Amino acid sequence: MSKLRRQVSPNTPNVVETRSLVAIKAKTGNLYESIAIIAKRSNQITIGIREELHSKLDEFASHTDSLEEIHENKEQIEISKAYERMPNAAILATEEFMADKIYSRKGDEDLFV
Repeated sequence: MSKLRRQVSPNTPNVVETRSLVAIKAKTGNLYESIAIIAKRSNQITIGIREELHSKLDEFASHTDSLEEIHENKEQIEISKAYERMPNAAILATEEFMADKIYSRKGDEDLFV
């Protein structure tokens, strides 16, 4: 099980929490820079989840399918549903950013966030 899947249990509801823009800005001193960092991390999370999902679904792929051979695969459907229940990548990235679990580099400086 991947690191991301261990972070979020299947029973975790997708709860969106309102964040203070002042608190987000306080991390870097610039609101737009903070949002850019969150957006980049969100893209990284999305790519990781997508790769993990595709690798799991590839196990069920058969390259000789014809229209008559395509059938419903219950395990494949359950895997897809589990990934649909996962929280949005932007929510995960914002939580990581606010908990100081990620950092950003700007030129030669390191901005520890």
